[in-house]
Amino acid sequence: MVEWLISDGLTGYQDAIQAMENRVGGIISGNLNEQVWLLEHPPLYTAGTSANAADLLDHNRFPVFEARRGGEYTYHGPGQRVGYAMLDLNRREKDVRKYVNRLEEWIILTLQEFGVKGERRKDRVGVWVVRPDRPPLPDGSPAEDKIAAIGVRIRRWVTFHGISINVEPNLEHFNGIVPCGISDYGVTSLVDLGVPATIVDVDIALKNAFSQVFEK
Repeated sequence: MVEWLISDGLTGYQDAIQAMENRVGGIISGNLNEQVWLLEHPPLYTAGTSANAADLLDHNRFPVFEARRGGEYTYHGPGQRVGYAMLDLNRREKDVRKYVNRLEEWIILTLQEFGVKGERRKDRVGVWVVRPDRPPLPDGSPAEDKIAAIGVRIRRWVTFHGISINVEPNLEHFNGIVPCGISDYGVTSLVDLGVPATIVDVDIALKNAFSQVFEK
């Protein structure tokens, strides 16, 4: 049984980390169920285990937290739906690559609910959208923007962290970092793409898509 928790308002990052630690410990001990937690954070940057200090462009804009998840620098803030998935891969499939693939599929199916085509890229973690409305890149390839990020941590095959989807965040806030260490592409959101979606709309789509990917 997967429990769903949706938090109102803004959840502090350190509070979220402690809550995840508690939940994961309970899953490992067999005392607590798996959980998907949907929330928003106040404006902040997180540094994953692969973060390059040079990619933090503005040290004073927002608080910076060591995330202890995979990946590089990421922005979280209001208007971005964060989905923390605390799942027991001992009961599912003990394959990290397949788990990340399923997180990507979860996002892609969620975006489909809004008529947005999210895509994977072999050399870039996260979910991307092609922007034919923008000039192509210098090499002639189409312009692309990142709409969702993925960061994972695993302890004894129980997962931490998860995904974030840009619904209507302040995209200028991403300018304080090189998001995920990638400078050749931009960042977008559902509202930036002309989709008048709300956080509540995205929550409904996330729950529907989750059942398709993780509860087959």
